[in-house]
Amino acid sequence: MALWYQLQQLDSRYLEQIGQIYNDAFPMEIRQYLSQWIETIDWDGVALDESLARLRFHDLLSKLDELYGRLNPSNNFLLQHNLRKIQRNLQEHFQENPMYMAMIISNALKEERSILEMAIRTQDNTDSPQGNIVMEKQKQLDNQVNELKKKVQKSEQDIQTLEDLQDEHDFKMKTLQSRMEVEVNASIAKEIQMEQLKIRDIYLNLNRMREVVVKDLLNTLQLADLTQSTLISETLPEWKQRQQIACIGGPPNACLDQLQNWFTAVAECLQQIRHQLNTLQELVLNFTYKNDPIALNMSSLQEQMQSLFKNLLINSIVVERQPCMPTHPQRPLVLKTGVQFTVKIRLLVKLPELNCQLKVKASFDKDITEKNTAKGFRRFNILGTNSKVMNMEESSGCLSAEFRHLQLKEQKTAGSKTNESPLVITEELHSISFDTQLKQADVSIDITTTSLPVVVISHISQMPSAWASILWFNMLCTDYQNLGFFLNPLLMMWGDLAKVLSWQFSSITKRGLNTEQLSMLADKILGPEAQEDPKSPVSWSKFIKTSSNERGVAFWLWLDGILDLIKRCLLNIWNDGYIMGFVSKEKEKILLQDKRPGTFLLRFSETCKDGGITITWVEQSLNGQPQTHSVKPYRKSDLVNLTFPDVIRNYMLMDTENIPENPLLYLYPDIPKDVAFGHYYSSTSDASEDMDVDKPFAPDPYLQRRIISVSDPEGRLQNRNLPLSPEDFCVLQSINKNNGMDELV
Repeated sequence: MALWYQLQQLDSRYLEQIGQIYNDAFPMEIRQYLSQWIETIDWDGVALDESLARLRFHDLLSKLDELYGRLNPSNNFLLQHNLRKIQRNLQEHFQENPMYMAMIISNALKEERSILEMAIRTQDNTDSPQGNIVMEKQKQLDNQVNELKKKVQKSEQDIQTLEDLQDEHDFKMKTLQSRMEVEVNASIAKEIQMEQLKIRDIYLNLNRMREVVVKDLLNTLQLADLTQSTLISETLPEWKQRQQIACIGGPPNACLDQLQNWFTAVAECLQQIRHQLNTLQELVLNFTYKNDPIALNMSSLQEQMQSLFKNLLINSIVVERQPCMPTHPQRPLVLKTGVQFTVKIRLLVKLPELNCQLKVKASFDKDITEKNTAKGFRRFNILGTNSKVMNMEESSGCLSAEFRHLQLKEQKTAGSKTNESPLVITEELHSISFDTQLKQADVSIDITTTSLPVVVISHISQMPSAWASILWFNMLCTDYQNLGFFLNPLLMMWGDLAKVLSWQFSSITKRGLNTEQLSMLADKILGPEAQEDPKSPVSWSKFIKTSSNERGVAFWLWLDGILDLIKRCLLNIWNDGYIMGFVSKEKEKILLQDKRPGTFLLRFSETCKDGGITITWVEQSLNGQPQTHSVKPYRKSDLVNLTFPDVIRNYMLMDTENIPENPLLYLYPDIPKDVAFGHYYSSTSDASEDMDVDKPFAPDPYLQRRIISVSDPEGRLQNRNLPLSPEDFCVLQSINKNNGMDELV
C-alpha cells in the first residue's frame, strides 16, 4: 500500500506532525500531486549523485508541467497559479543544488515512515501501562482546559446578569427620585415606600451577585494558574526533552499543535478575564458603595491576571526547529563557519492581535561569561538577517519566524590563542538566543528563548567528533545554559548509549541495531571481560578519545565511518538485513563452523577508520574440518564505481586446476546469494572488480583481493589464488600459457 495513502488514514494528531515536515521550500502540495512517482525513486542514492540529482530535479519539474497541462483553466485557475508558483520556488531553491532537494525528500520520507510506525506502535500499545499514563495525562489536561473555558463563560454570564441588575437598579433609583420631586401626597408616599423596598431588594441581590462574580473570578484564576503551571513545568519540558531525543535520531517529536492549542486556550481565557475586569471596573465607577466586593478585590484580581498572562507568554516561545545546516539535515546543532543554517521560532500563544506585533532578534552567545564556559572560549559574529517579524503561517496558522540565511564568523582578536582552552573545539558548546518584546496597554513583556547548545566547526572533517558531543550532551543534560558541560562530562549508562547508537542507524537507514549487534559493540567499548549490563557506565573519553582497536581509532569515529559507508555504498542491502555487520572474528567462526561450504556472512572491519566491510566464508578442508577465509575489507573508495552485490557475484577463486569458481554460494544462514542480491546486480554481466592492490601480500590478517596464495597444510589449495575478476582471469590465462602459474604467485 502506498505510503502517502496510509498516512492520510491516520488520526489528526499524526496528520499535524506530517504537516510540520513540509515548508515553503518544498510544499506538501508536491508530495500530494506526485506521491506515486516520489515513492518510486531511491532518494537516498539521488542525494549522493549530483548528475542523478539534477536529472531527477528536471523530472520533477516535467511532472509538474504535465499536471499543469492536464488542468482545465476554467475550473482550476487557482491550482494552475499555485503550480507555477511552486515551480518558481523550486527553481529558486534547488536549481543550483538539486542534491539538497533530494536530501529534503529523502528525510521527509524517513520522517513519514517514522510517524507511520509510531502510529502503529501507539495503536498496538494502547492498552500498555505507559500508554495509559500518557493518555490519562493528556485527558486530564484537556479536562482542565475545558473546565477553565466553562468557568470563564459562566463568569461572562454572571457579569452580564450583574450589569442588567445594576442597570435596573439605576433606572429605578432615577425614576423614584423623579417621582419624589413631583408627587408628595400621602397615597403616593406609600407607593414610594414600596418602591424603595423593591430597590433595596435589588441592591441586596446586586451586592450578592458581586460577591458571586468575585468568587467565580478567583476560582477561575486559580484553575488557570494550576493549568498553566502544568503546561509550563511539566508538559512543555517533556516536549523539549522529546525534541532533544528527536534531534539525535530518536523517535520523532510530538507535534506542537496540541501544546499550542492548550497554551492558546489558557491565553484566550486570560484575555477574556481581562475584558471582564474592565467591564467590572466600569460598573464600579458607575455605582460604588462602601465595602463593594469588586472594588475591594479589583487590584488583586488584575495583578493576578496580568502575572499569569505575562508568565504564560514568557514561556510560550520555543525553538520549533533547532539550528541546522541544510546540507546536513540529519545532524542538527553542528554549524560550520561560513555555511548558512536555518532555525525556526514559534509562539505557542496564537492570538490574532499578536500577528506582526513581535520582532524577534537572534543573538549568538548572548551574556556568555567565563563562569559558564571555559578559558579560551571562541567568539563568533552572526551574519545575515538576524531580525524577523513573527506572523501567522497560511498553511498551519501558527505564529512563527524562520531564519533561513544565518552564518557564523569567528572573531579574531589580536594575540588570541585558540589552544588556550582545556576543551577541543568540538567539545565547545555555544547557544543562540531569540529575544522579542510585547507591549500591550501599559504592560511591556520581554520574551526570550534559547536554542539547544550547538557546536561550531571550521572544517567538515570535524563533523563526526562534533556530532558525538551533540549526542552526549542531549542524552544526559536538559540544562541549555550548561555550556561548560564537557569540562566535566557525565558518564552514560550502556543501556542509554545502546539506544543512541541504534538511533544513529535507524535515523539514516530503515534498520536500527539488534541485540546481537549491540552486544558486540558493548564488548568493544566496555571490554570483552566486562559484563554487559545496561547500568555499566561509559565515559566520554572512552567513547570519543580512547583507541578501541589496534589501529588506534576511537570507538565513535570507527562507528561513524561505518555509518557513512552504509549510507553511501550499502544502504539497500543493510535495509534488507543482509549485513550481519557487528560480529567479532571469534563469533563468526562459531556461526559458520556448522554451515555447508559456500556459506558466507558480511561483517564490518574492526580496524578500518573510515569504515570497511569484509566477506567471510566457510569451506571444507581435506581433513574434513571447516575453514573460514576473509577477504580484505572493501572501503568507500573501493566501491565508488562498483556495487557490493556485484563484488559478491563476481568474486572468484582459482581451484587446483586453474579453473575459476565463486566460493560465495549461500548468505548466512542459508539464503542463495542470487535470491538475496540478484535484484541489485548491475545489468552488465562483466562488472569489473577492484584492481587497486599492488602488493601481492598484505600485512594484515585478510587475504588480498588480487592474486594471493592461500596456505593449506594439506596441499589441496596450493597455488590457489583469490579473488579474480573476469578481466583478471583472462589476463591470468594468457600469462599462464607463456610463463606458467608459479611465476605469478
